[in-house]
Amino acid sequence: MFVDHVKIFVKGGDGGDGMVAFRREKYIAYGGPAGGDGGKGADVVFIVDEGLRTLMDFRYQRHFKAPRGEHGGSKNQHGRNAIDMVVKVPPGTVVTDAEDGSIIADLVEHGQTAVIAKGGRGGRGNSRFATSQNPAPELSEMGEPGHDREIALELKVLADAGLVGFPSVGKSTLLSVVSAAKPKIADYHFTTLVPNLGMVEIEDGRGFALADLPGLIEGAHEGIGLGHQFLRHIERTRVIIHVIDMSGLEGRDPYEDYNTINEELEQYNLRLTERPQIIVANKMDMPDAEENLRLFKEKLADDNAMIFPISALTRKGLDKLLFAVADLLEVTSEFSLNEIIEDDENAVLYKHKGDDIDFEISRDDDGAFVLSGYTIERLFKMTDFNFDQSVRKFARQMRGMGIDDALRERGAKDGDTVRLLNFEFEFLE
Repeated sequence: MFVDHVKIFVKGGDGGDGMVAFRREKYIAYGGPAGGDGGKGADVVFIVDEGLRTLMDFRYQRHFKAPRGEHGGSKNQHGRNAIDMVVKVPPGTVVTDAEDGSIIADLVEHGQTAVIAKGGRGGRGNSRFATSQNPAPELSEMGEPGHDREIALELKVLADAGLVGFPSVGKSTLLSVVSAAKPKIADYHFTTLVPNLGMVEIEDGRGFALADLPGLIEGAHEGIGLGHQFLRHIERTRVIIHVIDMSGLEGRDPYEDYNTINEELEQYNLRLTERPQIIVANKMDMPDAEENLRLFKEKLADDNAMIFPISALTRKGLDKLLFAVADLLEVTSEFSLNEIIEDDENAVLYKHKGDDIDFEISRDDDGAFVLSGYTIERLFKMTDFNFDQSVRKFARQMRGMGIDDALRERGAKDGDTVRLLNFEFEFLE
C-alpha cells in the first residue's frame, strides 16, 4: 500500500531529575552539598533513508516518545544523557505542525536530519545552588519536560519530470516503454491510483527520474477525483510532461483538456506555472489524430510551445521526446517549496518566535482561578515540592513573573483557590 499522508505524535524525552545530597566522608570536614545534575532527555530526530518509498510504517506506529535522561546521583555524579530517538523517513517528506500548519522540516536528501521534538534539559542538583548565604541548600530541580507536538507527514515524490494529464491518455503506457517500471495499465479511468516512479536512460548516457502521476479531472484542486492525492506530488518535479490524447476517442476535445489541466495546476499552486512544460500528443497511430493535432496547434496561442507527437503503443517519436526532456532538465534548476530568508550566500537566518505570554489566568465554573501557559507549567513541573526551599523558590518565581499582581487585578482574595494543572493551592496576601 502506498501511503503519502499521516499524522503522528512525537515527544522529546524528559530531563533527568537533579538530586539533593550531601558529602559525608571520614576525614573530610565541611563536605557540603554533593547532588548531581540530571541528564538531558533524548531528541526525536528524523533522518532520510533513500531505501524507503512510502510512509506505510507510520500507519502502525503513531506515537514516538523519546527516553528520558538519567537522574543525578550523590557525590556530584551527573546523570547520563539519553540517546536520541532516530526515526527513518523516505526522501521527499515534508513535516508540518498539525495545529498551525507551519513547516518544520523539508527532508529530501539521503542522510539529511532534522530535530522534530527536543528533549528537556536535566534538572540541577543542590550543589548548583550553594552560595555564601546558603552553603547547604536543600534545593534541586526536576528534569525539564520534553517538547511534544502532533505533526503531519506528507510525502511528495522526488522526480525530475512528471507526467500529467486526464485519465486514460497513456501516461502509464509511456512510462512502461521508456523505463523498467511496471505500472498497472487498463482501459478504464483511474487505473493509476498511486504515483509510479521509473528511471529513464537515453542513448547518450544521460538519465532522469520520471513519475507517472494519477490522472486529473476538473476540480482536482478542490479535492475532486484523486485531487490533492495527485497534486502534492507534482510540486517537486522540475519539468512537466503534459500528455494529451489526440485521438479524441474519449469524446473530449484535446485543446479543452490541455486548458483544463493547466487551470487545475494554477489553482492548486501558482508556482507550478513557473515550471517548463512539454506537450506530448499521444495516440498518433489512431485515425483522427493528425487532424486533431492540426486543430490543436491552430488553437494554441503559444508559438514557442514544445509539442511532440508520439505513439506510446508503437514507440514512435519517443527518442526526440526523451532527448528534449533531458536537455530541458540540464537548464532547469530546482524549485524550492519553502521560502528561506538568506543573509548572504553562505548564511541562512532562522527566525525564532518566542512565546508572547508566559501565563494566562481564567476562571473555572466553581470560581477557582486557573493558571496556564508554557513557562509557568514548565517551572511547576521542574519544582520538587518535597523540599521547603524549592517551594519558596517557586513562589519567588511566580511573584517575579507578576502572577501575584495579576491575580489581585482579577479579584483574587485571601483564601481563594488557584489551580495549576492538576494541583490546587490557596492565594495568600
